[in-house]
Amino acid sequence: MPTHHAIDYIEFTVRDLAEAKRFYAEAFGWRFTDYGPTYAGIQGADGEVGGMEQTDALRQGGPLVILYSEDLEASLDAVLAAGGSLAKEPFAFPGGRRFHFLDPSGNELAVWTAA
Repeated sequence: MPTHHAIDYIEFTVRDLAEAKRFYAEAFGWRFTDYGPTYAGIQGADGEVGGMEQTDALRQGGPLVILYSEDLEASLDAVLAAGGSLAKEPFAFPGGRRFHFLDPSGNELAVWTAA
């Protein structure tokens, strides 16, 4: 059951759905449900939490999706090994550290860990 006023679903566009699925599966262990050739749902522990749509015109200026990691350096290594690129080097902020990366379609996401 969705929670009132809570983030319920994150959706972003990608240039190559197969490559995006490969990248996120390899970097973060994500699982997907395909809904046709241009859309895949992102599966979470309790159901679907988001989706990716393949399109030539990427949606720009959307919200920054921030993922949590228990091991920031291992997550950074996984992102780079999967073919992502670093947008912002790891940096400290009150309460933790984080880095930003670009996925193969150019979407910027961030990963953080507690201090």
